[in-house]
Amino acid sequence: MIFEKLAALIAEQFNVDTDSITMDTSFTDDLNADSVDIVDLSMALEEEFGIEELGEEEASSISTVGDLVRFLQNKID
Repeated sequence: MIFEKLAALIAEQFNVDTDSITMDTSFTDDLNADSVDIVDLSMALEEEFGIEELGEEEASSISTVGDLVRFLQNKID
């Protein structure tokens, strides 16, 4: 469920097809995300999942969609 919600958010923000997003999708290599994109995504995560905005240390440790899914699972559980 987390992955599906996250994939929808990413698809909308990065203007890509939801089906192209996998756990191995890289934010920088596959989605060409920059720091502004990550901040925007962080704000969307706050709204969708009710978590605080990602800190700099947390954001730097997330490079793939799978990393973000695991991060969210830890925050929500």
